[in-house]
Amino acid sequence: MYSILLSLLPTTFIMTSFPVDQTRAFGKLILFGEHFVVYKVPALVGAVSAYTDCKLEYTTEPGLEVIDNRPAVPLYKEKKMDEGIEAINLTLTHLGVDTKKSGVKLTFGGDLCCASGIGASAAQVVSLARAVNIADSRSLSEDEINAAGYEGEKGYHGTPSGIDNTAATFGGLLRFQRTEGAPIFDKKTLVSPIRIVYASTGITASTTEVVGDVREKKEADEAWFADLIGKYTKLCEEGQKAVEEGDMDKLGKLMNLNHEYLQELTVSCKELDDLVVAARAAGAVGAKMSGTGRGGLMIALTPTEEIQNEVGSALEKLAPQVWKTTFA
Repeated sequence: MYSILLSLLPTTFIMTSFPVDQTRAFGKLILFGEHFVVYKVPALVGAVSAYTDCKLEYTTEPGLEVIDNRPAVPLYKEKKMDEGIEAINLTLTHLGVDTKKSGVKLTFGGDLCCASGIGASAAQVVSLARAVNIADSRSLSEDEINAAGYEGEKGYHGTPSGIDNTAATFGGLLRFQRTEGAPIFDKKTLVSPIRIVYASTGITASTTEVVGDVREKKEADEAWFADLIGKYTKLCEEGQKAVEEGDMDKLGKLMNLNHEYLQELTVSCKELDDLVVAARAAGAVGAKMSGTGRGGLMIALTPTEEIQNEVGSALEKLAPQVWKTTFA
């Protein structure tokens, strides 16, 4: 736990009581499309069951106090502290909450472990938007909650794709695509569960920096990037079909290919590649990095619960943190 105190004046709390579980926002794992999704092509993303929640208390003295009780990989919260405060302020400003007039104390919790790639920043700001909605007795729609989360994500990512906050808000397995206007997304109905093992490298990467590097590579060789994004777009279409048909073998092969494309973008790293190789050797039908890259997370597709456990055990020998989840 750490506390960020931006007001040192004596504080009196104005009672604001509500069920904190109503503020839950979910983490996410990208099956297909990290980095490519920025350029308005489709991606497939699944929300995990782990969540962040937020308790909001108004105080009589102006200022902002943030208590962060979320579990996290080492140094994640320290490295993301400034971005986190900016994201919180952007979310509050978007929702018309002025901490210079009325003080706000925020306590973040939940069981989502903060790590690069899991959508922790989006879960944080979406849970904050839900807390404001409840504390102020507003009637914000899910789309409005999502929009507030997107504004908050700018504090972490500069120009976010919108995929993380959308998964954090709506949950489920989603096909997501940016447009010139509002993003397009729809939930997928699964014919069979998708069992996933995901593991952390323990490395916290800057999404803004990595996305910027990809943009520089694109601008340096537009023809190369156009060819790569064309191949990816076809892959994503095939992946969506595999999901709809419950074809785990095909889905796994496409995940492997997506990882190769991300390696070509130079957003993978040795730590991620080693975990991917280990997961495949242990029985995963597919494995790839997921999220920002150059650290963060990798995910492995496991067709049965038994293989899921075996892959999890294998990755625990290499990774500092390993988790299991199921998209259903």
